[in-house]
Amino acid sequence: MPTRLSVNVNKIATLRNARGGNNPNVVQISKDIEKFGGQGITVHPRPDERHITYQDVLDLSETVTTEFNIEGYPDKRFMDLVLKVKPTQATLVPDPPGVLTSNAGWNTIKNHDFLKEVIQELKASNIRTSIFVDTDLAHIEGAATVGSNRIELYTEPYACGFKTNKEGAVKPFVLAATQANKLKLAINAGHDLDLENLRFFAKNIPYLEEVSIGHALISDALYYGLENTVQMYLQQLDI
Repeated sequence: MPTRLSVNVNKIATLRNARGGNNPNVVQISKDIEKFGGQGITVHPRPDERHITYQDVLDLSETVTTEFNIEGYPDKRFMDLVLKVKPTQATLVPDPPGVLTSNAGWNTIKNHDFLKEVIQELKASNIRTSIFVDTDLAHIEGAATVGSNRIELYTEPYACGFKTNKEGAVKPFVLAATQANKLKLAINAGHDLDLENLRFFAKNIPYLEEVSIGHALISDALYYGLENTVQMYLQQLDI
């Protein structure tokens, strides 16, 4: 089966918030993404609600018909929201409050006890769990040890190295995915994947279940239109 495409709609909320009101409408655009073939909707609410708001998450929980993935740092407010909404998947990201965007994976060894407790709570509510990690094999093993269902590979290093040495850039991710599969962890990926580098990544990474793409896809939609852009990304994954 081709890798599934989950579209992160944070940038839609960023555009809306720049003007106020409800244009563009996050809920309607999420419905459209699903209609155009998107296989999931991802959101990443942050404490300052500078893009996706907590109310957006509640609204989307009533309308998303594909897989709903909520990303974020698992503080009390985030956990309360996720346990209320009960999405398909909760992706745990080690973002401090003021960070602009996700820029590193978890140290699952240092944060073992914290992550294990959080994951147990999520699993008790039948929520699939994923941990945002780098390609460090010890941290991937740590993700298995704390009981996560999946990992999400942080792909910015791949995207940065792709133009100059794509084989070298993808190699650590191949090794990481192979190790994750041995540990019975399913594999997601995301961050800076785009129409230029996505096909090569998906073709080379074994056992890749899902990619989460937001910034590049929404930016491309300004040129190609949303329906066409969703189809273009799905074509990159149809290998």
